[in-house]
Amino acid sequence: MDGVILDPGKIGIWTHQLDSVPAKRACEAAQEIEEMGFGTIWIPETAGRDPFVHSSLLLSATQRIVLATGIASIYSRDALAMASATRTLSEAFANRFLLGVGVSHGPFVEVVRGHTWEKPLEHLRNYLESLKQAPFWAYQPEHEAPVCIGALGPKALKLAAELTWGAHPYNVTPDHTVMARETMGKEAFLAPMVAVILETDSSKARELARKDLSIYLDLPNYRNNLLRTGFTEEDLSAGGSDRLLDALRPWGDLQTISNKIDEHFDAGANHVCIQLVVDQAERHTFQNGLPINQWQLLAESLL
Repeated sequence: MDGVILDPGKIGIWTHQLDSVPAKRACEAAQEIEEMGFGTIWIPETAGRDPFVHSSLLLSATQRIVLATGIASIYSRDALAMASATRTLSEAFANRFLLGVGVSHGPFVEVVRGHTWEKPLEHLRNYLESLKQAPFWAYQPEHEAPVCIGALGPKALKLAAELTWGAHPYNVTPDHTVMARETMGKEAFLAPMVAVILETDSSKARELARKDLSIYLDLPNYRNNLLRTGFTEEDLSAGGSDRLLDALRPWGDLQTISNKIDEHFDAGANHVCIQLVVDQAERHTFQNGLPINQWQLLAESLL
């Protein structure tokens, strides 16, 4: 995508944990994350805070850091509403907002949102075309926000390279990053999410990994992608094999985690957004409800 001047940095923080604290505390945490040196904060859209309202709050509280949606569902709002929200943020906070969009998952779209989830890739292509063409009669941003897709399979990755800045794959291994780079070509932006566990005890780390992955392993999009990248049905059963857990939720000391992140850069990633998996039973040890100290350790190790 020509003309993109937004700089997300090499390392970002992907977190849903800001939803778990009052908005004022979330804004304070965004300031702290910015001071640590991370380039981007990635926030999701599920059934929590609206990602555009939330981005506006966090952008207002900070000075430089980029806010990115990882991802805003195309079933949550029509293309005009998505374009209007994006352009509003792009004008107010120049070069600090990155729009990540995607099709979400069939069970969530149909059961929770009440929409019909069919031909998702075709729907996404049409949506992206409508997004580009949507009118905006307010004061125009100087630069349009870049768009990336929450893409996993080859067809979605090709669509990302064709119509957007690039891709934001979730729950992937370095092998997938290699495939994504080969599929999209050299120019496309590639920002995989890597979830990590700062724990050196293998039993405890894998217990946390298994609990964290439990909501993902039954979703067809992720299952199909994992099978496509070399895992087996046996790996996906009974909460996940050790091989699967170790690949999708790298654990260990800071040096081990740093090495795992570097594997994605070596595989072709431009940016890695790190999701910190924590033991909620130890939340009482967090700083005002958030793992600020662990984020700080990651910053000191990776930046």
